[in-house]
Amino acid sequence: MKRMIGFGLIILAIPLLVAVQGEIAFELNHSHALQDQLADSIELTHPNERLPVIMKDRDGLIFSEQYIEWRAPLSLSEIPAFVRYLFLDSEDSGFYEHRGYDVAAIARAFLANTTTDGLSQGGSTITQQLVRMRFLSTEKTYERKLTELFYAAELEKQNDKDTIFEMYLNDMYFGNKVYGIGGAATYYFNRPLAELNEAEMAFIAAIPNNPSLYNPLVHFDETKKRQERLLDLLARNNRITQEQATTFKQMPIQLSIKKKENHSPAYSAYILTEFDRLIAVSEGFAERLRHAQHSEEQNQIVTELKNRTDELLARGVVIETAYHPAKQQRDEQSMTALLRPHDLQAGAVVIDNATREIISVYGGRDYKTADFNRAYQAVRQPGSAMKPLLVYAPLFESGRYTENMSVDSSALCIGTYCPKNFGGIEYGNTTVKEAFRHSHNTAAVRLLRLVGIEEAFSFLEPFQFRSISSRDMNYSAALGGFSKGVTPLELADAYTSFIDGSYLPAHAIRAVKDNEGNILYQWKNERAEVWSPSTVETIRHLLEDVVLHGTGRGVTYRTSYTGAKTGTTDQYKDLWMAGMTDTYTTAVWIGYDMPRSMQQLRNQQIHLRAFSALLK
Repeated sequence: MKRMIGFGLIILAIPLLVAVQGEIAFELNHSHALQDQLADSIELTHPNERLPVIMKDRDGLIFSEQYIEWRAPLSLSEIPAFVRYLFLDSEDSGFYEHRGYDVAAIARAFLANTTTDGLSQGGSTITQQLVRMRFLSTEKTYERKLTELFYAAELEKQNDKDTIFEMYLNDMYFGNKVYGIGGAATYYFNRPLAELNEAEMAFIAAIPNNPSLYNPLVHFDETKKRQERLLDLLARNNRITQEQATTFKQMPIQLSIKKKENHSPAYSAYILTEFDRLIAVSEGFAERLRHAQHSEEQNQIVTELKNRTDELLARGVVIETAYHPAKQQRDEQSMTALLRPHDLQAGAVVIDNATREIISVYGGRDYKTADFNRAYQAVRQPGSAMKPLLVYAPLFESGRYTENMSVDSSALCIGTYCPKNFGGIEYGNTTVKEAFRHSHNTAAVRLLRLVGIEEAFSFLEPFQFRSISSRDMNYSAALGGFSKGVTPLELADAYTSFIDGSYLPAHAIRAVKDNEGNILYQWKNERAEVWSPSTVETIRHLLEDVVLHGTGRGVTYRTSYTGAKTGTTDQYKDLWMAGMTDTYTTAVWIGYDMPRSMQQLRNQQIHLRAFSALLK
């Protein structure tokens, strides 16, 4: 009886099959030109997907992740056979036999859809689904469906089956901005795919069929039901036994949703900026910028650099850094506690003396991702904190002067420029040591005049002061009076030259690697000898004297050495402190984003307290 009914249905379907054939012939005739065009123009390249940017601290632990889509690509060999069977059996059992499309499945889908307004039934192979995900839209039209077939055939020509299957498993959408089976495992269970049990693997495999309906964060029960149907399917296909299917169904599913790591947005923001510089230096963009003849050429190079860094970040990289989590946390807590009662802002950087690595970055009170980062973006007048670098060290480099030589600290005018000492006091003749200890401005200007402006500025050339230029070459520079200024990072970086006389640009990035662990970029550790041993010894002694007897008295003396120099600008709009211990070098700026006087806070030594906190 069943056989007779089936025969009758086939007879009745013949007119419908004729109609189908006519419809297909009509579509093929109209798509002939499209087919010829596609044959010449199809170029199946890798999609423009963005992989995560991972940042690791000094101990190799992840502290920051930058991503819009969460992906964790795997090679096919890393994907368990159990997972492969889940998708092959449920999506395309003939995958390894067809040429990219299944004619029988398409005919079945066409028959099912002739009574509807669109393509509601599937018939798509894994190859077609991959084509749709990577190259085409999901609109349900016959024209798109035919285009999909051409693309699928071309994809099969360009790649073997395993490569296509691997791409498919890595490109599927698993809801909640998660792509690929590897990403789904780490997102929903916070473990690599290889560490999941069969029940968990089948659970996440249930999601892509309908990421909205089977979103486990919203419809957990629906996802569980589909998981059980998939397990039954594997049992019917003899991939597993029915007993195993029953066991897997009964295993508990406990989600452990991945949280995006972002423990220090100020530090990670700086890392991305340093990454740009590393690429600029490594790939020649920096050299090209130095030799650019006009602004249009500079803008073109900057655009090329941005495109290049965007391209590299989109591929996904692992950036190994010198980030010191405990130090960063202490610095943020201490600085914020000092600043909040006064509604102040600050920027600071701490550098490890032994490695010249940036281990802590304070971007500002209540800093959040994408905020203005005062550690390396706030360009402010440095005041007297600049004197050791521009005046005193160049003076001692001549070899003719010592800290005990006499210098006039009385009133001074050079043309119309008449600097004043703090409080308008005139001191007469003092020693260089006393002038440094109490930060006499008139003495500093006289000493700069003695060294020579061009000679003094030549000693700044090795450092990374990006806002200092030839227009700053005047006597007010002796007091930190520049057309723009410096950042806390730049000042701390330059002060590291007083550790031992050598200069190695401070960096936070140790290595940039791809997702397989291959090193892509590293800084070249090229030191330059900047100061003679005698100059370093004298400057360090003077910095220590400031802490013990001068304007820095009040700083907590740490380890066997602590030295520093204060800096205050006109009307107390900026408070600076720069210096070092045996372990760290730091520079801290304190002020308001919209400058105003901080005279009372200066008298309360808030900059000294901040400096002391950073050197813990």
